[in-house]
Amino acid sequence: MSNEISLFQQAVPDYIKEAGVDELTRSLGGGGGSKRISIRGAVFRMMVGGEEIAKNESRSMNVVVVNGTKHVARKFYAGKYVAGESAPPDCWSNDGITPDTSIESPQGPNCDNCPQNIKGSGNGDSRACRYEKRLAVVLADDIKGSVYQLLLPSKSYFGKGDIDKMPFEQYAKYVASQGYNINMIVTEMKFDSDSDNPKLTFKPIGFLSKEQWEVAKQQGATLDAKQAVVMTASQTDAKPKAIAAPVASTVNKAEVKAEAEAAVPEPTKKVSKKAAEAPTEKKDLAEIMGNWATDDE
Repeated sequence: MSNEISLFQQAVPDYIKEAGVDELTRSLGGGGGSKRISIRGAVFRMMVGGEEIAKNESRSMNVVVVNGTKHVARKFYAGKYVAGESAPPDCWSNDGITPDTSIESPQGPNCDNCPQNIKGSGNGDSRACRYEKRLAVVLADDIKGSVYQLLLPSKSYFGKGDIDKMPFEQYAKYVASQGYNINMIVTEMKFDSDSDNPKLTFKPIGFLSKEQWEVAKQQGATLDAKQAVVMTASQTDAKPKAIAAPVASTVNKAEVKAEAEAAVPEPTKKVSKKAAEAPTEKKDLAEIMGNWATDDE
């Protein structure tokens, strides 16, 4: 063992120092613990392997989005929430269409007709099965550093806000409407002070340099980034503890389908084309961010 320690302590060539840990080594070593940015309690918490290692008391954080799921995921907990306890969801879906194949006892054959997707199956008029958008991000001041998973609840993803206070779906559409890629922009994510529950809003604050953009693209293709946007049973941090989960009763499929079709979708989306459009206030993205220096010159 002493020989191994001395090997890593001795002087090594620069190319080895700069190489970093590749995907092969990470996969063989089990990844070393997933890294996430949790927004529990409206505080940015840096999580590694489910343990909080640091937190940012600021109301905002600047990141670069390097990867994300195409679909909005779903997850369901049968037990009650117990602060500080951790347990995987009882059922989840990475594509929001069908339960993950690894689940032993899925709540239904598909998400649309699942009894946990019916309005009122959760607290009040809510649904027991929640929406979730998964992103892979890097810190704007450390683009070459760690890739973090960011889980967005429905209120942080759906909806419509002001030009400088957009939920993520609206923000992504707006960036695309301006002709830019989201991974070439520094994104500010900020807690909405008007929301009772942790809710993030987003806005662009600057362009990356060409060199930084190349790094961001490489980060998005890494194993860490790909794993960050896929739900597994081990990805938890202070989640509800499954206690005394009720035994599922026999459900009449015809009744479930009728109730699901009659239920108001969450979130509510207007039929009007206006609601689906980018923010009504037309502003050029480059103008909003000002003269941000690049190395193209």
